[in-house]
Amino acid sequence: MAIDWNHFTPLAATAGGVLIGVAAAMFVLLNGRIAGISGVLGGLLRPSKGDVAWRAAFVLGLVGAPCVYLLFAVLPRPQIDAGYGALILAGLLVGIGTRYGSGCTSGHGVCGISRLSPRSLAATVTFMAAGFVTVFVVSHLLGA
Repeated sequence: MAIDWNHFTPLAATAGGVLIGVAAAMFVLLNGRIAGISGVLGGLLRPSKGDVAWRAAFVLGLVGAPCVYLLFAVLPRPQIDAGYGALILAGLLVGIGTRYGSGCTSGHGVCGISRLSPRSLAATVTFMAAGFVTVFVVSHLLGA
């Protein structure tokens, strides 16, 4: 395995990580809520009175941010080496996993670990290990 030095962007990656961390910290400090995407979206699908506006604004911000970015720069064209069937299956498996794990990477990996939650540490280790195993099986054993 080699690093693609032409696309290695440690400063941009660090800046992105800092922005995510600051946003998650501000969200919990100012609102008392965890910025876990699956929980935010799940709350929109089962709305409670007085709980919809902030959730809708949060999701709108996630969808709208790339649109605002387009005003100033060109989005990079992603290369996805999978068909629609594999992408749909992967999305469903991730969705099922977030329900069983009571949260997603943003909830457990960013917010939970920063709060030193043992449950979030276990969840993050589990989904990272599952990702490593999946990549190994698909890339090396199945030869895809």
